[in-house]
Amino acid sequence: MLDGINSPADLKRLSLDKLSLLAEEIREVILNTVADSGGHLASSLGAVELIVGLHYCLNAPEDIIIWDVGHQAYAHKLLTGRKDRFGTLRKTGGLSGFPNRNESEYDVFTTGHGSTSISTALGMASARDIEKKLNKVVAVIGDASLAGGMAFEALNHAGHLRKKMLVILNDNEMSISKSIGALSKYLNRVITAPAYNRIKKDVEHLLARVPRFGFRVIRSAKRLEEGLKNLLVPGMLFEELGFRYFGPIDGNNAPAVVSMLKNIIDMDGPVFLHVITKKGKGYVHAEKLPEKFHGVSSFDVDTGEKIRQKKEGLAKPESTFTGAFSEKIVELAERDERIAAITAAMPEGTGLDKFARIFPDRFFDVGMAEQHAVGFAAGLARAGLKPVVAVYSTFLQRSYDQIIHDVCLQGLNVVFMLDRAGLVGEDGPTHHGVFDISYMRNLPGMVCMAPKDENELKDMLEWAVSYDKGPVAIRYPRGGGYQYRPGGAQETGLRTGMNLGDAEILRRGRDVTIVSVGYMSWHALEAAELLSRDGIDCEVIHAKFIKPFDEKMIKESVVKTGRLVSVEEGVAGGGFGSMVLELILDKAPKGIIIKNIGLPDKFIEHGDRSILLDRYGLSARKIKEEINEICRK
Repeated sequence: MLDGINSPADLKRLSLDKLSLLAEEIREVILNTVADSGGHLASSLGAVELIVGLHYCLNAPEDIIIWDVGHQAYAHKLLTGRKDRFGTLRKTGGLSGFPNRNESEYDVFTTGHGSTSISTALGMASARDIEKKLNKVVAVIGDASLAGGMAFEALNHAGHLRKKMLVILNDNEMSISKSIGALSKYLNRVITAPAYNRIKKDVEHLLARVPRFGFRVIRSAKRLEEGLKNLLVPGMLFEELGFRYFGPIDGNNAPAVVSMLKNIIDMDGPVFLHVITKKGKGYVHAEKLPEKFHGVSSFDVDTGEKIRQKKEGLAKPESTFTGAFSEKIVELAERDERIAAITAAMPEGTGLDKFARIFPDRFFDVGMAEQHAVGFAAGLARAGLKPVVAVYSTFLQRSYDQIIHDVCLQGLNVVFMLDRAGLVGEDGPTHHGVFDISYMRNLPGMVCMAPKDENELKDMLEWAVSYDKGPVAIRYPRGGGYQYRPGGAQETGLRTGMNLGDAEILRRGRDVTIVSVGYMSWHALEAAELLSRDGIDCEVIHAKFIKPFDEKMIKESVVKTGRLVSVEEGVAGGGFGSMVLELILDKAPKGIIIKNIGLPDKFIEHGDRSILLDRYGLSARKIKEEINEICRK
């Protein structure tokens, strides 16, 4: 059936009893594609029938669907004219792993962060009413995203504005509350039936015309209906916020989803539909271990085991930066009972799951609420604990005011571990952690660091929790640390002590100074060796501390070489290179040749990380070419 569906219009030609079979076809395509390309599997498998039902009942793209995060929307891509390209999912030049407004008219918003959909949908519903249009607006949000403060701010505003819109809670894990059985289902059938609501409106209209007593009777009837619903249906909170609440219903039953949507889709005012779906539905390994199959790389469908891919060029050890952090924080917490760990719904992704098992009283998962995570950490620090906030770089952006007001202004020793800093590859622009240097380095009192390998990350973490003069941020990339060994043998960059602001000379030279940040130091070393074959002798300085950085060492090196190149895996505008440039312009001799190598002023697309690094000038080969050009000039 899927072969004959090129748009939602084709879907509507199917009879209701065929939708479940179609859902199974879609699920099989998603499973086999993600097994090859990687991606968000469990949530996408669970949302198939819900997406089929939505497109069966709505008239997209005129009717608008806003996906929260969007990692569950693979079935949406398959039903909206992209099934022939679905095999390119998350690959360089292929389909995005998230809704992308540049990819399809059916993707109204480019999404990737949580708790945003209700706000966006409410804005579009308000604009629709101003323009006197009649299209429908639907926001689909997961149970984890609903816990975010922005979602509740939007619910509160939507209940106040009373705009016609539908919010669907796709509850696949948290189970806000469970259905109480046949009576609940019966009551929902009654109160969602078009005839019930039509009669209800007619009776209210007639009663309103009865002088003196009419409105009292209406209020009493509404209180009775609401009282019954609150007793039998778990939607009291949403009703109090101004929504009409329906559910929970089985979101993996396509006919039931369609039946409910048809009954409520034309209701006036804000409506809230609660659906229960099974994460990983239809794939036994994902059903048993939904966290493991939330976001996956290539795997074997039969066994569910990850397929390890070999990387060319740099030697990859088995350890990862995240793994090194996981080990070290447990070691430090065993020695210091004041250390606490905080994550925002990512214990496995950040490596804090081990800490949580060993120190449950000092572990805090605040849910998808990064602003609260930082404010909460500030409270812990002010009370004398040593909080460590482990968060992806891209998600810490959501907490910027809390970093400034609650942490930096107070001078509190909160340690921020910024995982997935730099380009993350296939997850694309919403997940690249490329802005943290520029948004952290200008904050008074903030210390910023970047390790070149896992051992150095451990040293930095130990230094950070002992530092008592303010906050510390440590940024590190996704995956394993790639250590380049010049000549294929000798290891460069011996571990040195941690002293505030100190840099490290990894290679001495006389022609060009390369100052590199974190993991990029290995690329700088490789570029230096390639340049040595062209007779260009580079000095490579590893800036362990981004802020404050080693002005003395850099200045002395530049005075000697006369040429300075900075290398960072972040945006060049306002980044580390900008800081170095400010130093050189102010304190170094005139005539110094300067080049900052970083990411351009644009959102970087998804794709293989090594390809993206080369495309944007951060591979060893491209660094070498840039320096060759500088020397020729």
